[in-house]
Amino acid sequence: MSEQTRPDGDAPAARATRIVLRPVASSLPLGFFAFGTASVLLTALELHWVPQGQTSALMLLVLVYAVPLELLAAVFAFLARDAGAACALAVFAGVWAGSALTMAMGTPGAPSPVLAVFLLTVAPLMLVLCAASLQGKPLFGVLLLIGACRFVLVGAYQAGGAEVLQTVAGWFGVALGAFALYGGLALLLEEGAQHTVLPIGRRGRARTSLEGGLAHQVHRTEREAGVRRQL
Repeated sequence: MSEQTRPDGDAPAARATRIVLRPVASSLPLGFFAFGTASVLLTALELHWVPQGQTSALMLLVLVYAVPLELLAAVFAFLARDAGAACALAVFAGVWAGSALTMAMGTPGAPSPVLAVFLLTVAPLMLVLCAASLQGKPLFGVLLLIGACRFVLVGAYQAGGAEVLQTVAGWFGVALGAFALYGGLALLLEEGAQHTVLPIGRRGRARTSLEGGLAHQVHRTEREAGVRRQL
């Protein structure tokens, strides 16, 4: 509940204002699992676990599996008032959709300068999101950092770099898949138990949001997007 105040900050003008919050489940585990799966599918091409002729089939799987799940996770993260996680999950969905379509429509195994420009443009954005996430969710920040490094390696290879860059990117993808699996499991266990089970390094408001009382959850709600007059 929040009191409505006059624009000049004087005493409350009305005491009947209510802010209703709808509880939603955390979408971060879904985002972790979808990201890790998409990364492993791309790794299968980079490390030649499947023939290059299967590129279109693998990228179709990314489009029908990972992209919708990342979008769903992003929507619910916005509804849960976590703008940082929502932005990152939405970026993941866009990156996988763009990469999958570019690779599916291109020549299997051939470098793509267009994909190189795209991934090298997205990598700095992921580093910015990583820096923001490290303040409260180091686990999510590390996922973003590994992902940014992977995109730089893939982008450098697609721009005409040595074959070894693709191989290194593939093993980054293996690490990313394992890390995403751990992160998703840790967040699922945390959600069910309502306390930390596996260490994820919550700090600041992210830690208070789990361990604090109701007053911590609604503190300064009147300043949040959707409640305040402008974004």
